[in-house]
Amino acid sequence: MKPNIAILTVFLLATGTIFAENWPGYRGPAGDGVTPEKLPSTSFASGGPERVWKTDTETGFSSFAVADGKALTLVTRDVDGNDMEVCVAFDAETGDELWAEPLWIAGKWNGGGDAGTRDNKGGDGPRSTPAIKGDVAYVLDANLRLYALKLDSGEAVWKVDLEKEYGAKNIKWHNAASPLIDGDSIFVGAGGGNDQSLLCLNKKNGSLIWKAEDDAITHATPVIGDVAGVKQVIFFTQEGLVSLTPDKGDVLWRYEFPFKVSTAASPVIWEDIVYCSAGYGVGGGAVKVEKDGSGLKATEIWRAPGKIVNHWSTPVVKDGYLYGMFGFKEYGEGPLACVDIRTGKEVWKEGGFGPGNVILTAGGNLVALSDNGELVLAKADPGGYREMARADLLDGKCWSTPALANGKVYIRSTVEGGCFDLAK
Repeated sequence: MKPNIAILTVFLLATGTIFAENWPGYRGPAGDGVTPEKLPSTSFASGGPERVWKTDTETGFSSFAVADGKALTLVTRDVDGNDMEVCVAFDAETGDELWAEPLWIAGKWNGGGDAGTRDNKGGDGPRSTPAIKGDVAYVLDANLRLYALKLDSGEAVWKVDLEKEYGAKNIKWHNAASPLIDGDSIFVGAGGGNDQSLLCLNKKNGSLIWKAEDDAITHATPVIGDVAGVKQVIFFTQEGLVSLTPDKGDVLWRYEFPFKVSTAASPVIWEDIVYCSAGYGVGGGAVKVEKDGSGLKATEIWRAPGKIVNHWSTPVVKDGYLYGMFGFKEYGEGPLACVDIRTGKEVWKEGGFGPGNVILTAGGNLVALSDNGELVLAKADPGGYREMARADLLDGKCWSTPALANGKVYIRSTVEGGCFDLAK
């Protein structure tokens, strides 16, 4: 007898055990750090959540992408005597390595130091996260080469060298942005001149859909969403925020924003407000996007020079409040904070996290990973910091974002990664 789907859905809603199978790319299903899953448990047993598996993840800050029973990330490995950037697929249930596909010579990321220590040196390695769509994984490596790999084997379907094809220009510490997929489109920043800095490629074969603008790129991954009733893709370049139509690459609006040394946190969309922030004395700011005749305009609603800083840790947003790791180079000490996206006012902060990362679950719970490898569950509540559980799970430096899929959290550091069951 087939199950009654309606009854099953009501049961799941009542029990709160809503699972989503996939976390297919950087910052989740919609690229905003939010999952439709509810936390199966808001507390840990003694010793923390049950470890499903743990394995070596050699250097780098790539997060896990989880789909179709596989967990993918990027590492650096010795391949025939060369340090190579490698895409690795693990079995999501067992941690067994399924395949490893070398991409390109790793080169140097400007000297990150010893990856195994818990000081402010994270070690060198890739920073981009794979994106999974259907039976293909898409990877933008540190050298601005874009790959489409078969999910079951790692075999290349196609690849595009953005430097050769579009005059891409790399930046200090090399590319850290991840590919953004929407429908059949892949959005990436290249930094090339001649109106080909921002690119939209066809995910089926890597062919060009459109190219636009001359902006120098940053380490920030673009985002896509509806703002002021208009779907748009937003890049955070060295010139500031630039919004384009996803289908043609026409510029909808711009917001000039300072650049110093590195910009790495992605923009955050909430209703008709877009927030951005950077380190190195830049700070945060936000614009309100409105209809302006037949077009759109972006008006700055607040700016906090040197304050409200996200170094590379992109916050999540709920009910008009940002939650995330704020601060600059406060390794091991920086706070998890709550900030009103409408005003830039800091509502509360709790120290001891450093530049880790946070995601948001259905039901309003935060899953935070500190840079020292502690997993923390807390409420997304502007009324104050409310911690529910904490466990020290990983060694090494954790500057990557947690992934939540089917009740399990996938986290990694510069030396190891693992899967932990939050339902047990």
